[in-house]
Amino acid sequence: MPIYLPETTQTSSESLTPRQIVAELDKYVVGQHAAKRAVAIALRNRMRRQKLSPELAEEIAPKNILMIGPTGVGKTEIARRLARLAQSPFIKVEASKFTEVGYVGRDVESMVRDLVELGVDMIRAERIEEVRGKAAQNAEERLLDILLPPTRPNPEEEAIAERDPQNQTRDRLREQLRAGRLDARTVEIDVREKSFPSFEIIAGSSVEEVDINLKDMLPGLFQGKTKRRRLKVPEALEYLAHEEEQKLIDMDSVARTAVERVQQAGIIFIDEIDKIAGREGSHGPDVSREGVQRDILPIVEGTTVNTKYGMVRTDHILFIAAGAFHVSKPSDLIPELQGRFPIRVELEALGKEEFVRILTEPRSALIKQYTALMETEGITLTFTDDAIRRIADFATLVNDRTENIGARRLHTVMEKLLDEISFEGPDLTNKRVTIDDDYVTKMLDAIVKNEDLSRYIL
Repeated sequence: MPIYLPETTQTSSESLTPRQIVAELDKYVVGQHAAKRAVAIALRNRMRRQKLSPELAEEIAPKNILMIGPTGVGKTEIARRLARLAQSPFIKVEASKFTEVGYVGRDVESMVRDLVELGVDMIRAERIEEVRGKAAQNAEERLLDILLPPTRPNPEEEAIAERDPQNQTRDRLREQLRAGRLDARTVEIDVREKSFPSFEIIAGSSVEEVDINLKDMLPGLFQGKTKRRRLKVPEALEYLAHEEEQKLIDMDSVARTAVERVQQAGIIFIDEIDKIAGREGSHGPDVSREGVQRDILPIVEGTTVNTKYGMVRTDHILFIAAGAFHVSKPSDLIPELQGRFPIRVELEALGKEEFVRILTEPRSALIKQYTALMETEGITLTFTDDAIRRIADFATLVNDRTENIGARRLHTVMEKLLDEISFEGPDLTNKRVTIDDDYVTKMLDAIVKNEDLSRYIL
């Protein structure tokens, strides 16, 4: 009998071929075809694994990916968009924030615990979506009970209860409530106040190792009291709907499903892995870096991590690591860790042509973002083709002269370019503004030419 990932994961991405996955990623990330191919194959292999027998599927581990490339070329964005496409629990962590056992800092197992928390939130949101209609219906009935408290008919009157004038009044109230004619009224409802904050008893080398929570040990003590409050009808309906949603969701089932989804479909993106790559023959801090690598190794290899939702196996979590590797190189990682990232892809530095495409092509392109922002002030921004190419020219030039930060340079250039319009926007009399080559040159030329100035401003 084959194993299956959660239903939402299958319906959204099971039919996608690697070529279609790359096409989806192309909508958000410019270039980097080799990296997109690698993650598309990794995702498709995950779908193929679902169709195997459990015995064989258990033996097939995901092929982890190591992305090598300068900052700002799309490494994180590719991983994030892939996770969204697959509807997988996804977390991004920085390797430099972890320390080996015995040092003060984050424990490497916390990345798995955080991933499980995200998985629980994801499943809870899906279940809430499923019960929203029923919860809204129940909340409406509760609110009508408050507006018109029901009376119990005598046994002999039950047969004619439907003709009771109170039922007719309730139906009229329901119509008025749905039409919004009761929105100005206030009602009294019992609102549960926030409970006493839970805290953990520290009894180990780190807080994350402890699984003792007073809120779980003494549930009656920290449940919070109810308080009578007067709320407007829309606020009361919203609060009651939220209460009903929580009643209709089985949190034990949510936790079990979340753990299963994390184990079978989770993605952990480890950024800045080059920062923990120790260099041969070095001493001092590099000893700790190698310790972090040795702590990360069992997580990537496949181990069992204790979380408050139960034990979580990492054998089939997909790990995507990334780093610039300016100073160090992948071979500086300990051999065991190198072997756990069999797929290596090098991302290319971005140039002028890529910047032009980044400004215009993706769904969330920068030009579209700034145009939409200005539209909220009633300003119509128009960028000419020459202006866009000029912006890309300036961004490329600053990257060449100073530190190359890739596409992030476009953000600093665009902010400086639109500084006056953003500030004067609400007071402008002419609400139609065209950004052309001359305007870009006027705003940026002096800063770009002065290398010292561009280091601080751009």
